[in-house]
Amino acid sequence: MTHVFVSGCYDILHAGHVQFFREARALGDQLTVCFASADVLWNHKQRRSSLPDEHKAAILASLTMVDRVVMGTGTKQGLDFEEHFLRLRPDVLAVTEDDQYADLKRALCAQVGARYHVLEKTPPECAPVSTTQVVRLIRAPKEAPLRVDFGGGWLDVPRFARPGAYIVNCAISPLVSLRDWPYRARAGLGGSGAYAMLRGDDSVSSELNLGVGWQDPAIVFESGLCVWKSGSRPQLELKRDGQMLAGRMALLWTGAPHDTPGVANLDRDYDLIERAGRLAREGVVHEDLERLAEGVRTSYEMQLGEGMTPLPDVPGALAKKYCGGGWGGYAVYLFQAQEARDQFVDQPGGVRIEPYLRNCCEDCS
Repeated sequence: MTHVFVSGCYDILHAGHVQFFREARALGDQLTVCFASADVLWNHKQRRSSLPDEHKAAILASLTMVDRVVMGTGTKQGLDFEEHFLRLRPDVLAVTEDDQYADLKRALCAQVGARYHVLEKTPPECAPVSTTQVVRLIRAPKEAPLRVDFGGGWLDVPRFARPGAYIVNCAISPLVSLRDWPYRARAGLGGSGAYAMLRGDDSVSSELNLGVGWQDPAIVFESGLCVWKSGSRPQLELKRDGQMLAGRMALLWTGAPHDTPGVANLDRDYDLIERAGRLAREGVVHEDLERLAEGVRTSYEMQLGEGMTPLPDVPGALAKKYCGGGWGGYAVYLFQAQEARDQFVDQPGGVRIEPYLRNCCEDCS
C-alpha cells in the first residue's frame, strides 16, 4: 500500500484544502494529514489558532479521504511534522507548487526513501480563498464611513508622494454598508476603499492596485479627523475626534460621476497641493477652523487651475472643493456656523454629513 503524507497549518479549513486532500489521496492508498499545533502557529506564523487543537483534529478526521490525523509540534521552521514523518515513514510527501521549504523537505524524504511529489495546480472547484481572506472577512465591519479630504490629495499616491508633505482628511457619517449605501456611486468620497473593507479585502492594496493612493482606506479604517504623512504607505501623524467640524460640513452633488484613475496622470500644481496640505494640517493641529478652511480654499484653487468647473457659492460657506481628485462626484462645503449649514442642506442638492469617530465598542464587536 502507498502511504501519502501532507502537512500544513490548516487553521481555517476551506474548499481548497479539501480539494488538495482529495488529490493527494489519489496518489496512493492512505493519507495522513499533519496540522500545525497552536504553539507552532504562534511561534512560526505569529498567528493565534482559530480553534483548539482537538477540535481541528476532529474536523480533519471526519473527512472521508483522510485516514490518519497527527499534530505537528516540532520547532524547525517548515518541518514541524518531522517527528511523525520519521516515525511513520510514508512513501510520498505531497506538497503544493508554492512550497517554501522544498530543499528541507526533499532532504527529509531522502532519510526514509520517500518521494517528494509536487501536486500541479488544477482548476479550483470553488472560487479560491485563503485563510487570510477568511479571517479578514470575519473581521470585516458591518458598516463603514466614507471620507472628505481637505488638503494634500494626490500626495498619497506613491509616485506623487513628497517627503515632509501631508494629507488631511476626515471620516464622515452617514455610514455605508453592503446593503445600504446612502450616497451616489462614483462620488469621490472613498467608496471603493470602504467597499473593499466591508468585503474583507486588503483595502490599501486594492486602492494601490488601481494606480491611485491609500488615503481612502486609511481614513475609512482609522476614522476621525486625521493628518497623514505623504509616502508610499499610510503613516498617521495626528488624529482628532473631528468635533471642530460638527454641524459645519455638507456635500453638494456636482452632476457628474467621479473617476480618480482616469485623471490620475493629468498635469496639476503639486506645489499648491503641498501647500494646501500644510495649511489644513495647521488647522487640525491648532483646532482652527479658519486655517483648515484656508487649506480647503487652496486645494480648490489648484482644482480650478487643473480645469475643473467652478462650484456655486453658498451663503455662509467658508470654503469649498471637489472631493477626491475632483472632476465630478460630490463637493464638500465648510461653514462658519451650523445655522448656515442647516439652511444649505434644507435646499435641494445639499447633503448633511458629520465627522465620524469609531468607538472602542465597535472595534470589539
